[in-house]
Amino acid sequence: MSDYTGQVSVGGRMDVRRLPGLTIAKLAVGPMSNNAYLLRCPHTDEGLLIDAANEADRLRELVAFEGPPVSAILTTHRHADHWQALADTVEFAGAAVYAGEDDADELPVAVDERLHHGEEITVGDASLSIIHVRGHTPGSVAVLYRDPEGVPHLFTGDSLFPGGVGKTWSPQDFARLIDDVEQRIFAELPDETWFYPGHGDDSTLGAERPHLPSWRERGW
Repeated sequence: MSDYTGQVSVGGRMDVRRLPGLTIAKLAVGPMSNNAYLLRCPHTDEGLLIDAANEADRLRELVAFEGPPVSAILTTHRHADHWQALADTVEFAGAAVYAGEDDADELPVAVDERLHHGEEITVGDASLSIIHVRGHTPGSVAVLYRDPEGVPHLFTGDSLFPGGVGKTWSPQDFARLIDDVEQRIFAELPDETWFYPGHGDDSTLGAERPHLPSWRERGW
């Protein structure tokens, strides 16, 4: 699958993965080392940005990498570190804004498409599935690309990381998040699924699956 590692650092280069039907470019930005992801269809050049987190000047380079500026920007959840550069990037690219229904009103710009669990969106010829993963925020979404020629690729925002689920602020929120992660992600997708979190390095579901019981037991 190329020499992509998913290891990026703020101020460093983007890391690029080239699939037959989708190019994925990852860049770390901002004081909280947020990951921003460009998804571009190599057949149509249409692009989608996931999380215009920070450093609008660097995101301008990312959204125009190997094609015209993206036509849409998807924000995985309402927390401010994931949308500091959203308004500037929307203006630069002239892009539509996507977000989960229950987080949409918390963003600093108008949302053009409110996303729901099970919905399909497209980037050129590539189809992406929306997974509503409740708990970190009410409207957090993950984005799934089922590569017809390879393994699934999942963009999880702050709902799933190597080593655990995202931060929650009550036992009820944690229970909701771990339930959704288990039922809507691990129960539905194979071990070879590669996932791309909102901060830090990537992982696979197979690497994390054995630890699900201990995550639930510890409560975070």
